[in-house]
Amino acid sequence: MLTIPNILTFLRIILIPFFVGSFYLPFEWSNQLCAFLFALAAITDWLDGYLARKWHQTSPLGAFLDPVADKLMVAAALIVLVQAQPTIFMVIPAVVIIGREITISALREWMAELGERATVAVSVIGKFKTAAQMLALVLLIYRDDIGLFPTFTVGYVLLYVAVILTLWSMLVYLQAAWPALSRNSND
Repeated sequence: MLTIPNILTFLRIILIPFFVGSFYLPFEWSNQLCAFLFALAAITDWLDGYLARKWHQTSPLGAFLDPVADKLMVAAALIVLVQAQPTIFMVIPAVVIIGREITISALREWMAELGERATVAVSVIGKFKTAAQMLALVLLIYRDDIGLFPTFTVGYVLLYVAVILTLWSMLVYLQAAWPALSRNSND
């Protein structure tokens, strides 16, 4: 079903190659363009869900595609940031965030097969994690200080806040799913 929320989700996926390409442009302003494209994608992430709920346009396609688009965009951003800043301090957050996304996606799929998908629905902690993560990535991609505002440093701090929230939300999801995970297969 082609609704405005689904179009926004598709837009987010289409933006990925442009975002990655702009990261490597040999221009002084390429980081600004790249940060703008990532911020635009982050805004469409919020907007598509808001509009889908407000206009009652939720759909199976949107429910599937929205988290996929988010994970692709975040993974692309983390990969280019690790390539540009190949230090343990950038690699660890990237591995934790990408690893958590893979783990929770697999958990949700498995719980859906058991008919218990609602057990691992998005939590408030997950929403805070997403907000911290998106803002951190925009600031890290932008890199340059804005006046006296240390953009990259604040981005790094927010990235580690996002990592803490990432681990916390993963534990919340695993705890919620634990009864189903630990159930004896003979039950």
